[in-house]
Amino acid sequence: MPKTSARLLALLSLLQTRRDWPGALLAERLEVSARTVRRDVDRLRELGYPITAFKGPEGGYRLDAGTELPPLLFDDEQAVALAIALQLATTSGAGIEEGAARALNTIRQVMPARLRHRIDTLRITAVEPPVLRPDPQVGSGVLLALSAAVHARQELRFDYETGPGDDGEPVPPRRAQPHHLVAWGGRWYLVAWDLDRDDWRIFRADRITPRTPNGPRFTPRELPGGSVAAFVAARFRGSTGSAATDGDWPCRGEVILDLPASVVSHYTRDGVVEEVGPGRCRLVLGSWSWTGLAAAFGRYDAAIEVVGPPELKDAFARLARRFSDA
Repeated sequence: MPKTSARLLALLSLLQTRRDWPGALLAERLEVSARTVRRDVDRLRELGYPITAFKGPEGGYRLDAGTELPPLLFDDEQAVALAIALQLATTSGAGIEEGAARALNTIRQVMPARLRHRIDTLRITAVEPPVLRPDPQVGSGVLLALSAAVHARQELRFDYETGPGDDGEPVPPRRAQPHHLVAWGGRWYLVAWDLDRDDWRIFRADRITPRTPNGPRFTPRELPGGSVAAFVAARFRGSTGSAATDGDWPCRGEVILDLPASVVSHYTRDGVVEEVGPGRCRLVLGSWSWTGLAAAFGRYDAAIEVVGPPELKDAFARLARRFSDA
């Protein structure tokens, strides 16, 4: 490779690693004069890279965002990380699957042989749990519009597909203060304060059709639970009101199982296991219903002693009659 071309690539790589580069430091890293750095910057500008100069005691250069996407340079670690992320993006449900696949193919074609081999041995097949119906896809334009409103703290107006109202009339547009855009279980959701219902709501992004323009700016409210993860987890567990603020299940019970705690803990992801004696343990679980909770305890295939509450004992009795009839 000609020396000048190699130096231009090295200069471009440096400019991409930090916001501002003092001219003297660039010259030192490239082992050239400050005059050569200025000439190389001019060459990169001619190729379409938006490099601006800044003044000061240590005047230097900055690679800014431009109107077009110029060629980029990645080191080995960045290239591998990008390729893996693009493979995962093909199952994101964000409507970018085709673009991610084309981008991955483009990157792979220009990779050095040593990196291409690493990527080929890291082929990822994302397997989703079987479902009766595939998850609906969300257009990237909708996700960008929702994300922009969240970032700008602007009220949203949007149509929401829930069917006609009780009187057969079309449902009026919803008004909400967007808080977070989240992905959960292969779907995208908008966490927002519903202005018409005066409460927090979680909207499915695939059912949202934004209206323009957005509304006025607002001061964000404090989300119950202290974090969006705790709030969303609680709502999808069926918790409302005070339960939604602590992330707990609406139904929680306790039993004694004739199994060692070491065995039960291996198959328990969201529960508390405590050893109570040789071959016995205490297990506390939560669920969205008492019947569902009783069934969750039953899956351990061991003798069960219900500690409480009474609702859990009643649920076991209902299941016993149901299973006996079956």
